[in-house]
Amino acid sequence: MSNVVPFNPLDKLALGESVADALEKAELYTLCSIEAFVGAGIYAIYYHGDFAPYKALSERNRNGINSLIPIYVGKAIPKGGRTGGNLSSPPGKVLYKRLAEHADSIRSASNLNIKDFSCRFLLVEDTWIPLGENLVISRYVPLWNKVVDGFGNHNPGKGRHKGVRPRWDVLHPGRHWAENLEPRSETQEQIAQEVVQFLSNNLI
Repeated sequence: MSNVVPFNPLDKLALGESVADALEKAELYTLCSIEAFVGAGIYAIYYHGDFAPYKALSERNRNGINSLIPIYVGKAIPKGGRTGGNLSSPPGKVLYKRLAEHADSIRSASNLNIKDFSCRFLLVEDTWIPLGENLVISRYVPLWNKVVDGFGNHNPGKGRHKGVRPRWDVLHPGRHWAENLEPRSETQEQIAQEVVQFLSNNLI
């Protein structure tokens, strides 16, 4: 027993776990009905619709509020937070705006319905936002974080459309700016098959 490490409540992992646990206990909202609020933090988005490749995930999320598995996890950091800005400055509505951006992306997709998405969010002190996000992603391995990348991407702007179209926009076409990017080698069908396999192997 000499190699047992004592519990340290200020350990980064323990603090990250506490943030992740608090997010899971937060109130559940439909993504299309969130009203504006002030704050920064982390969030989880859940899917419970009828898009065929997501069947396993959707069925799991329909079982009950306590067993939801996120399709995407993200964070919203106050302006300047990435570059050492003024820590005392108010965060503004960064978390609400991020969720609103995601809702707009889903509305743009030709094969998704915004009414099929719900979310939880947690206001968090700036210092713990990245750690909390990483812990939630590690815990659930969300589909749109790990396999169908690009959901959180922004319009690169005029004259910057030389990148490759994100996998999310191949599987869920509709965002106009993504249609101007270079096509991917994978087809929609190939990505959908990979999604089904991923959920089969990882959805616990």
